[in-house]
Amino acid sequence: MSAAQGETAMAFTAASLEQQRLLRIAARSLARANLVHAYGHCSLRLDAHAFLVCTAKPMGLITPADQGTVVPVHGDLPDGVLGEVRIHQQIYRSRPEVGGVVRSMPRDVMTLSAAGITPAPRHGMGSYFSPGVPLWDDVQLVRSEAQAVGVAQAMADAAAVVMRGNGAVVAAEDLQTAVGLTWYLEDAARIELQLRGAGLADAQGVLTAGQAQQRATRSGRIFERMWEYLGAGDPEWVGAV
Repeated sequence: MSAAQGETAMAFTAASLEQQRLLRIAARSLARANLVHAYGHCSLRLDAHAFLVCTAKPMGLITPADQGTVVPVHGDLPDGVLGEVRIHQQIYRSRPEVGGVVRSMPRDVMTLSAAGITPAPRHGMGSYFSPGVPLWDDVQLVRSEAQAVGVAQAMADAAAVVMRGNGAVVAAEDLQTAVGLTWYLEDAARIELQLRGAGLADAQGVLTAGQAQQRATRSGRIFERMWEYLGAGDPEWVGAV
């Protein structure tokens, strides 16, 4: 699809009030969990042609009056949208099953990534990233289309990609699950960091593919409960989301 076609499709796409509210809750939830700070952003897919990204400000400072911006999956970024949102574009473009993307800066993920390390699947929450989290081995900020393509290609069909010294990107079937997986990724990094600090060999305790597949369940309201936990206390948390 050409840029013009993407812009035409976007003109017929509008985010609902509920989608705007969900996006704001997700942004603030990530901030309360210390998964983002001054930097970071999240988005949800509207349809095959467009997605909604949170306003370009620290996510913890997003208010109920702030509106996300509709961005074309194919086409130029609208004015005021952060350059790294190109990563979201590339993921939505190449992975039609993805409905939500989170760009975050979790502390322990950042620490490991500075050494070019990503967390291995060693416990239940880490199982969702088996056989491992790919690394985008470039410390530069993503400011070009080519860089965004590189990040998406490094991620491939994984749930997450870690950017060396620069946080992570998580993608899932919806934004609520992407938020939950971002929390899981940081917990996996916490485990990795502590075990390495205790002298654990790299391969010790890593789940087999079979163990990880069996453990990485989505039943039992696994992600629904994490969404409720992270969203609790939000000023717009009224009823089901």
